[in-house]
Amino acid sequence: MHEDNFESVGLRTLEDISSLILHSHDLRETLQNIVNLVAKRIGTDVCSIYLLEKDGETLTLYATKGLSRSAVGKVRMNTSEGLTGLVVERKGVVAIEDAPSHPRYKYFRETREERFHSFLGLPLFEHKSPTGVIIVQTREPRSFSPGEISALTTISNQISSIVINARLLDSIRVKEEERDFFQRELLRMKSGEATPYPARKEKGPRMMRGIAASPGFSIGGVSVLERSASTPSLSPKQAGSRQEEKKLFFLAVEKAKIQTLYLEKRVARTLSKEDAAIFHTHLMILEDRGFTAKVQELIDQDFGAVRAVEDVVESYVDAFYRMDDPYLRERSADMKDIGRRIIDCLLGNERPALELRDKRIIVAKEILPSDLAILDHEKILGIVSGSGDINSHAFIMAKSLGIPAVIAPWENLRTVSRKDEIIVDGNTGCVYINPDSKVKGEYERLQADFSRKQRELSEIRDLPALTTDGTSVVLLANIALLNDIKVALANGAEGVGLYRTEFPYMARDSFPDRNDLARVYRKILEGFSPLPVTIRTLDIGGDKNLPYFPHPEEENPFMGWRSIRLSLEKEEILREQLAGILMASTYGCVRLLFPLVSSLEEVEQLKKILADTKQEVIKAGNPVADELQFGIMIEVPAAVQIADFLIREVDFFSIGTNDLIQYTLAADRNNSKIKQYYDPYHPAVLHYISQVADSAARAGKRASLCGEMASNPLNSILLLGLGITELSISAPAIPAVKKALRSISRKEAKIFADSILNLGSSVEIRRQMEIFGNSHGLSVTARQS
Repeated sequence: MHEDNFESVGLRTLEDISSLILHSHDLRETLQNIVNLVAKRIGTDVCSIYLLEKDGETLTLYATKGLSRSAVGKVRMNTSEGLTGLVVERKGVVAIEDAPSHPRYKYFRETREERFHSFLGLPLFEHKSPTGVIIVQTREPRSFSPGEISALTTISNQISSIVINARLLDSIRVKEEERDFFQRELLRMKSGEATPYPARKEKGPRMMRGIAASPGFSIGGVSVLERSASTPSLSPKQAGSRQEEKKLFFLAVEKAKIQTLYLEKRVARTLSKEDAAIFHTHLMILEDRGFTAKVQELIDQDFGAVRAVEDVVESYVDAFYRMDDPYLRERSADMKDIGRRIIDCLLGNERPALELRDKRIIVAKEILPSDLAILDHEKILGIVSGSGDINSHAFIMAKSLGIPAVIAPWENLRTVSRKDEIIVDGNTGCVYINPDSKVKGEYERLQADFSRKQRELSEIRDLPALTTDGTSVVLLANIALLNDIKVALANGAEGVGLYRTEFPYMARDSFPDRNDLARVYRKILEGFSPLPVTIRTLDIGGDKNLPYFPHPEEENPFMGWRSIRLSLEKEEILREQLAGILMASTYGCVRLLFPLVSSLEEVEQLKKILADTKQEVIKAGNPVADELQFGIMIEVPAAVQIADFLIREVDFFSIGTNDLIQYTLAADRNNSKIKQYYDPYHPAVLHYISQVADSAARAGKRASLCGEMASNPLNSILLLGLGITELSISAPAIPAVKKALRSISRKEAKIFADSILNLGSSVEIRRQMEIFGNSHGLSVTARQS
């Protein structure tokens, strides 16, 4: 296979391997699925996995594709024997063109591997100690290139972690079988069929996989959040008169409003006004005449207040579920929360369902925003929810609070009780119930490592990102929501390099006016003042559409009517947004950023619209900031090619790598079929970044860079070497990027980047990145999204 193809296929394989454990029942099946996949994807005749036994000296064949399956479990060798043993001895790669001629070659009749000549073996590690070996073989003698070895090394690293998890799963499964055996024997004993065995008092360990909703992990006892019993809908005979039911309904709504005000104040006090904003939205719905009118209509049909609220809330929830936009779809949880609060008031269930006396992990069928608002945050170690969405307000709050959370199937959580102990892993989505000492020990070690790293990063939070030879790199945050302010500042952001303004539009059923927008932008600017906030104008189309704005069907939306093209055609939308920005501009430091610009004509048109809108806003009596920096995003090859002309007309560039990669390589970043073509390390992409940085430098102006590529510490060093001294990244990534930049000189970064620009293959670039990263304790990101 060609080296480039080997690398891209290897990366695609890496993405699929971690999901295999979900479809496997035990360690052997997991490993067999892995070797089948690797052999198929890489195109080798054989792929095998050997694991070290507990004695640390015996290697056993656990899975193979290509060798005789009957040899699995039978073929064993000492680490001092064979080429497989040589991999363990060297703790490194063994690549041989003609294996049978090698002096360490050991023949096993059971495997029938005399047919295969080439041999490539790589060790699997657990805490820097070999735990096994993965091998690929081909029939024909051949040598393996550095790119092929690099690709398989990346795969072997992933397999190592899966082997560790699979072994943990196996130990848990064995203990579950043990527990089941004792339970069966206990039943037989009670029926007189068996001799008594000592019963096990504790529940056996088990593990389940869910969806990671908030990062971090914790170990602790359980508190189950129990809702008030679900009431059967009241029939017309059970309900009071229409007048009585309406009176009860409006009284319940008033009580719910008071509760909501309390929740809003509590969250504003414990978190921030931005986090509390969700409850202001709840108040607006409680005061919405359309909502109350629908409930009254059903009461007039003799439904009764409880049934009427249930039905109206359910209709709202269903409407949200049907929406294509994920942000709006996730608002269904807020409607459930509001409905539950009103019904609790109708039924007199107004006390909190759970009061925490000590620190516990919360287990619930569903976590709603009011649950997190009412509970004592200091006593919540973690959350396991039986349903929900990672972008719901409840989990947004959990992230703000730093509480690890996982969404797992409720049917697997039903039997969990206060007597149980749980590990919640919000990084991987794993939940361990009554973990054994080995699992607990592993997580305690991880907790210690995590705490140490957090201490190290917190020590440099307030320090500048200054290279060892004195070059300052500005680290800004990418934000989208009001509650991102707290996270960005907590991680040491020096401002905002990209404020994505789409969410205020998505959270409504019509376009917001300039006054609505000005209120939102003012909060963002005041939150970061005096630091700069770069506000990108509306970027809809492509993969972001508004439910209330009809968008034409397009064969290729990313190449179509989107972003600045849409804004320039629907000028009234752009003018209203610019007016909102201008009206808020005196409350902080605003930088205006226009996306997807590809020509000088567009820049001229945007400048005219901005000037006209500014005069209009001033004429209406609104003060406007004296200076507003005007920037454009460099996201298409056309803009790169005319960068020298564009920079004369603007104050700064912002390179948007997510779109620049897909447009440069004709690879839709959302199309899983062509993931391997979306490559941030393609030479063309890196040359484009260098070219834009050079254009800005010659004009004495800034070129910043935003996009997922910049969030990797190793990539940040490469980008510095390419001439980028301002990065806008995900806020939690800032400390690690800062640490990497403070450990190196700009001169060294430039030498490294120049060497990368001299390479013509992304495979070779990735290999050199890996070598450089290993020497500096940093890793290559296999793929950016």
